[in-house]
This record gives sequence, C-alpha cells and structure tokens, in this order.
Amino acid sequence: MDINKLINDFKKYDSATVQNAMILVRGYVDANEDYTSPDLKSYNFYETIVGVAVTGKVTPLNEPQNKIDFDDLYRNVINSEFPSIIVLQDIEKENGRAACIGDVMAHMAKTLGAVGMVADGSVRDIPGIKKANMPVWGTGRVPGHGPFNLIDTQIDVEVANLIIHPGDILIADEDGITRIPIDIAEETLEKCAVVREKETNMMKETEIKKRFGVD
Repeated sequence: MDINKLINDFKKYDSATVQNAMILVRGYVDANEDYTSPDLKSYNFYETIVGVAVTGKVTPLNEPQNKIDFDDLYRNVINSEFPSIIVLQDIEKENGRAACIGDVMAHMAKTLGAVGMVADGSVRDIPGIKKANMPVWGTGRVPGHGPFNLIDTQIDVEVANLIIHPGDILIADEDGITRIPIDIAEETLEKCAVVREKETNMMKETEIKKRFGVD
C-alpha cells in the first residue's frame, strides 16, 4: 500500500465525499469513529488537506503534575514518512479556556513537515497562522494561555467527538474532518469516484426534472 499516493489521490475529494464512500465500503458506523462534530471550525482553510495523524494531549492552562518534552511531538512529525496533521486534545477541566495552537507552533510545524493542525481546544494568532500558510482547525478562539505542556504523544485522542488514532489518514476541509482507517483506505478511494459520479448526475437539471416529471 502506497500511503503517500493515497494521500495525494484523496486530495481530489472532500470530507463529505469520503464519508459517503466509506458508507459504501463498511456501512454506517458510530459518528464518533467517522467524522467531527459541528464544534470544530476551520480558521485558515484554503484547500482540502490530507495527512496522517500525529497526536498529543496538552494542558494549556495549568501546570500539570506530569509532563514530557514538547519537542517530542515535533520529533514525531520529523520522523513521519508521510505528510502529518498534528492533532491536539486539550485535557484541561476548562477545555478551550486557553489556546493550544498559535503562530509560533504553526511556523514550527510547517517547517518540520506538517500540512495541518487540529485542536480539540482553542487557537490564537490567526494572522500569524495565515502567514505560516498553515491550515488550522479548532473549537474556539482566545488570546492567551497559561503554562503550556505536552502530557503524552502518539496516543488516541478525541477531537470534536471524533476518536483519532495515531497514523489514521485524515481529510480536512470547511466541513470538518473525516477519519479514514488505513485498512479501508484503498477501497474507500475507489468508491470516492463512484460517489462523485453518482452525485454529479443527480445534481444535473435534466436528471432532476426527469425524476420528478417536470418540464
């Protein structure tokens, strides 16, 4: 399986088309295994982003009892064989009260090979993030944070009610994020073409009129 080719080919589609394609592959599944809730918002979207999840849990508001070197997260991006999407879960009791993505992080992540950043939590410094040319998703915006620490990395996280595993392929756009499990990625890509052709035909004016007997 050529993951890099899959990532590149998925860019031709969008998160909704991919989700529809996965229904054809495996049927309906729990939404929390499939796509993000409406809590997740795009703050610097300019094209569909596809990459492999590099995950972390953070505390951006209070000093934790235990923490690890934040650079461990960036090293996982460096060591990835594929374009990475950094996915952070704010595990503070007051989730979202402090920012866990900002412009410095965006510039660092971009330089090290990440193609997107996602937070189950708040973001800040949107003008600087735009200068970094880094697509970012989050559940809110605030101007500040407290002691900001990494608790764990490359573990399962939950973002806007979606469970994301390290190494999952993610497709992100203005609608949010759809998670593509590796084991069905190839078949899903094939079904994307089927979904697009079917929906393109369904939206044709002539086909709509024909279906409803309208001249």
